[in-house]
Amino acid sequence: MAEEKKYPMTLEGKKKLEEELETLKTSKRAEIIERIKIARGFGDLSENSEYESAKDEQSFVEGRIKTIEQMINHAEIIDNGNVDVDEIAVGKTITFKELPDEEPETYTIVGAAEADPFSGKISNESPIAKGLVGCKLGQEVSIPTPGGNMKVKILEVK
Repeated sequence: MAEEKKYPMTLEGKKKLEEELETLKTSKRAEIIERIKIARGFGDLSENSEYESAKDEQSFVEGRIKTIEQMINHAEIIDNGNVDVDEIAVGKTITFKELPDEEPETYTIVGAAEADPFSGKISNESPIAKGLVGCKLGQEVSIPTPGGNMKVKILEVK
């Protein structure tokens, strides 16, 4: 039997997924069911765009519920207790600058389930995170990316 995929995440990330799951199962499902009932009242379902839209949304929500349940059931909570304070690992926040003279950038490395680059959270599966994990404060690192190698200096690890 194939081994289940693990989903590394912070405790905060797991709690957010649990909250989203609860919202989807309670209020969102009920909203969609009500929309479907109303749309059925409009008659012929074959040409009823409201009905089709509600059914599509229902399908999306049910798929999202299954995905979140899978992630929660196979969550691996990140524990950095045995990692040096100046070593980069999942769950840590890193500031680095691209060499020779780019502006510093700060990201928190998180599991793919809670990645949100616009909020400064990058996936541990991203090329940048893969290149930085295991490195230490002050190190200069060459990170292979799809656009070519990127040379960075690690300025802060917390």
